[in-house]
Amino acid sequence: MDPLSAAERILAAIRAIPRGETAAYGVVAQRAGLPGRARLVARLLSQNEDPALPWHRVLRADGRSAFPPGSPDHDEQLKRLRREGVAIDVHGRVRPAKRAKTVDEEIWGGP
Repeated sequence: MDPLSAAERILAAIRAIPRGETAAYGVVAQRAGLPGRARLVARLLSQNEDPALPWHRVLRADGRSAFPPGSPDHDEQLKRLRREGVAIDVHGRVRPAKRAKTVDEEIWGGP
């Protein structure tokens, strides 16, 4: 059994999100080995007091902030993401990054 607690695994998964990238709550849970526990990720983040934790990189599955639009936390999250170079559309939704080509696509062409 993994010696790390669920909270420690979730925090490690959040810290592993690279600068300039985002992940949905459910993806964080899955990366922490806790599939289906997106609400646990949200609850843990709501209780976070670590200023170094990159909480701003965690979004809803639709690419939007979970904070109400116009709230201080919402504005702070989008500001931090923009500072990292994350593209955000006029509706406050993060634009998904382009998928990297597979080796076959690089060699043989294609999408």
